[in-house]
Amino acid sequence: MQSMKRIPLAIPHMGGKEMDYIKKAFAENWIAPVGPNVDLFEEKVRDYTGAEFATATSSGTAAIHLALQLLDVTQGDTVFCPSFTFAASANPIHYQGAQAVFIDSELETWNMSPIALERALLDAKQNNQLPKAIIVVHIYGQPAKMTEIMALAKAYKVPIVEDAAESLGSLYQGVQTGTIGDIGIYSFNGNKIITTSGGGMLVSANEAWAQEAKFLSEQAKDPAPYYQHEKIGYNYRLSNVSAGIGCGQMEVLQERINQKRLIFERYKEGFTRYMETFSNFPRITCQQEIAGTFSNRWLSTIQMEGVHPLQLKEALDAAGMEGRLLWKPLHLQPVFQKNRFFAEDPNVNISNAQRLFESGLCLPSATQMTSNEQHRVIQTVAKFLIQAGESK
Repeated sequence: MQSMKRIPLAIPHMGGKEMDYIKKAFAENWIAPVGPNVDLFEEKVRDYTGAEFATATSSGTAAIHLALQLLDVTQGDTVFCPSFTFAASANPIHYQGAQAVFIDSELETWNMSPIALERALLDAKQNNQLPKAIIVVHIYGQPAKMTEIMALAKAYKVPIVEDAAESLGSLYQGVQTGTIGDIGIYSFNGNKIITTSGGGMLVSANEAWAQEAKFLSEQAKDPAPYYQHEKIGYNYRLSNVSAGIGCGQMEVLQERINQKRLIFERYKEGFTRYMETFSNFPRITCQQEIAGTFSNRWLSTIQMEGVHPLQLKEALDAAGMEGRLLWKPLHLQPVFQKNRFFAEDPNVNISNAQRLFESGLCLPSATQMTSNEQHRVIQTVAKFLIQAGESK
């Protein structure tokens, strides 16, 4: 019997028009980190998000690095960053010789806790070392509590870098994530909701910052009749070929968001039915979409009570399905073990970020997944959890 194909977590999904832009780049010989596709991709992102200025970069990480450069983050500075996120949110802080200070999550959205952030800001002010910036991440596409976070940032006069790598198309009170803070970044890595194979974007309402970001991303070449450099620059510009992929992908972005949200709803409905049917079925909860927010549901994630997610991941893997544990908190990573961390509740032994990591799993969320394939995933998860409940 032929085995069924593996169901992936998230993979690129082309819309069909990408090759038109790529062929145009080849026909016109724009095989460089400059060209009409780059300009058009920036325009498409501006039009979609409402950002005033956009600079296409080689990755989302590069965009964060440029954002910290624009904010003059340097040796000896601190930057606040959520602990519950991918390392790329924090690595550029250390590129600059600064130190990341990690902030706990709150359990509604899984994003940066305003309570923990306020404690960290108060401590920093008392020690006369306010951070140069606060990086806010919209985890798995769900917007953070930006009203509270922006109010704190304004009160302490600290700029916000909005890491919207996972949340392109998500809304907070009707506004696109990435355009709420002082500087926003997007990622177009291969597993994101749309892709350029690898790429990113820096957006801002500040024209001078956007121009400086572009200048720095092109090796900081001065306008001279020879190669002259007064600043350290970077090879961070997106290629015209990759930007062509992005132009095609922007045409199917809303369709991808609709598909991702449908996948999430199927999971939620499926697990709800099992919880209502089986009294010993472990309680499953999903990441909340709080009032005033709209999530692109980049990855569908669950939390489980009394079951270690690694065991479920192994069961999915054995059934030909890819799962992934939630982000391991950065304050628990060996490379950041000396960095400070502010828990939402300093009187508990396990932080919210650690609780999320130890109880959650990302389920297959590829937009190519059929309803039958998703039903297989739901059945596999349910079978495992029923057996886990019976063994107790």
